[in-house]
Amino acid sequence: MTETMRAIVLDGPGAPDALKIREVPRPVPEPGWVLIQVKAFGLNRSEFHFRTGMGSFGSFPRIPGIEATGVVLEAPGGEFAPGTQVAALMGGMGRTFDGGYAEYVVVPASSVIPFKSELDWATLGAVPEMLQTANGSLTVGVDAQPGSSLLIRGGTSSIGLALAVLAKRKGITVVSTTRNPAKTQTLFDAGADHVVIDAGSIAEEVRRIFSEGVGGAVELVGTNTLADTLKATAVHGTVCFTGMLSDQWTVKDFYPMDFIPNGVRLTAYSGEANDLPAEVLQEFLDAIADGQVSVPIAKVYAFDEIVQAHQDMEDGAVAGKLVVVV
Repeated sequence: MTETMRAIVLDGPGAPDALKIREVPRPVPEPGWVLIQVKAFGLNRSEFHFRTGMGSFGSFPRIPGIEATGVVLEAPGGEFAPGTQVAALMGGMGRTFDGGYAEYVVVPASSVIPFKSELDWATLGAVPEMLQTANGSLTVGVDAQPGSSLLIRGGTSSIGLALAVLAKRKGITVVSTTRNPAKTQTLFDAGADHVVIDAGSIAEEVRRIFSEGVGGAVELVGTNTLADTLKATAVHGTVCFTGMLSDQWTVKDFYPMDFIPNGVRLTAYSGEANDLPAEVLQEFLDAIADGQVSVPIAKVYAFDEIVQAHQDMEDGAVAGKLVVVV
């Protein structure tokens, strides 16, 4: 008899209530794949894109979810011992094969990162993709160095808040933006040294703080604010395009000579599981446990509250990471 599990299934693009909880067969791992009992999973903007049909990747019906944390049950290839605490992320999860919105998930061993922690599962569930993206944007994207300055455009997003935490740990001066003045204190609490209210154009105000411009910037809003972010950045500074909170992905009639200021560097970052070294994840979790770092969790939901969770994500109702505990 086939074992079953509860999973959140999307038959096709739709509103939050298109996410349906069903009993489905529990997946069975092949060699090279790992069966994980899911304890918690974070919500990500790309899952909103997938749910609404904005992304041109993946297929339906599908169990969404580009990340999950939990415990290894089986690894036929012997990559991980049963009982190992792990995070799984990216690699096609929730797009080309079923993802983390379930009681169990099977993923390629290459998408799995082991860790050891006594933190609660809600906290652990918030970290992997958020940390991977923030750490990669800071190190690979901007290559930010201690003593430099960093602009975080879209600071109240989970990645924006995690970026502030990581940047402060490296001794970087942080400028974070928000469209909502009521969220200013949230940014200061995360470690921002300066907060700029974003009405669409911030370059002038940033240059009042840093006359030469910031040494680096991470663009999390989208292409609609990218030109202005570039204008806020110093010569030989780097702007890393990482996020699209505005759901605007492309630059119409892109003319580089006009769009990019002289000497400012423009790059991008979108990472995979192997871009988050196990030691970086472990160090971050240990820092949380020691009270050195706080995780920007906005709200924790039960499995049955997935529709409300997606509605809150779509509405931008809260600042920080949304987590579902299974």
